[in-house]
Amino acid sequence: MNIASRFTHSILTFWLIAGTLAAEAALTPSGTPSKPGKPGSKSVATAESILGDAQAAYARGDKAEALSLINKAIKAEPDYPRGYFARARLHTASGESQKAVEDFDQAIRLNPADADSYHLRGVEHFFLGHTADSVRDFNQYIAINPAGMPYHWQRGIALYYAEQYAEGRRQFEAHQTVNAQDVENSAWHYFCVARAEGVDKARSLWLPVTSDPRIPMMQIQALMSGTGTPEQVLQAAEAVNASAATRQRQLFYAHLYLGLYYEVHGDMKKSREHIGLSLPQVAKDDYMGRVAMVHDKLRKEGDKPPAKAKPRGKREE
Repeated sequence: MNIASRFTHSILTFWLIAGTLAAEAALTPSGTPSKPGKPGSKSVATAESILGDAQAAYARGDKAEALSLINKAIKAEPDYPRGYFARARLHTASGESQKAVEDFDQAIRLNPADADSYHLRGVEHFFLGHTADSVRDFNQYIAINPAGMPYHWQRGIALYYAEQYAEGRRQFEAHQTVNAQDVENSAWHYFCVARAEGVDKARSLWLPVTSDPRIPMMQIQALMSGTGTPEQVLQAAEAVNASAATRQRQLFYAHLYLGLYYEVHGDMKKSREHIGLSLPQVAKDDYMGRVAMVHDKLRKEGDKPPAKAKPRGKREE
């Protein structure tokens, strides 16, 4: 999604992004400030100071040392939630979603008010294909941080795969209020409405965008609003004047959204074809690339695709 408000996933600050604990004095497991040592006494390393060393190790590219130091911090203060949060983020950076979820479980157990841990665990649950768990975590994030709701497009995508289409529609409508020039947001809104009320209704409720400069986004808008064709989407994406990397990215988005478009229109053969063509174009660490992978995984595992979109005028029972 093309949004300035996207949640940061900077790994260089992966254990500092939630809350203000790292900016405050080191805390003991009970949550009270550590007492300073007596004058002249040898300073004692705290979990927070060890995590600072771990961050420095990661910044210089020594992931093994970073993990070793995080483990040391957890051993030193096993009830300190930031240690588990740090290790979860390191697992996230390594693509180990299940391990990340397990450490976020511990971080949340020790600090159930940490909204960011819910968000980040929800992301990892989604990457694992656990759509219901992902939605629950995103909902809890919003319960703690209601102001974040309009920005949470990841929740909308999870809602689509959890077949909670009405709530997904509301999420994307809310997101448009803070990010009005994103064709992807409009496309996911279209998919949710099509599932619940049919493609004609989805087209009539298309959220118009006037300026999304990414190719082939405006061609995707034309397709879904009824004035364009799949061929035009692909032609735009295959522009020969683009660099190899840019063309790869354009083709990824073209095939991803054509695959999703054909799914809600009931053509599963073409949907599978285009999703399959999108996968070789996936950029490392790209969230939408992970969405394509999750889509492919869920459909191949037999998570039955949603029922064919309903014609206009008929609603879900």
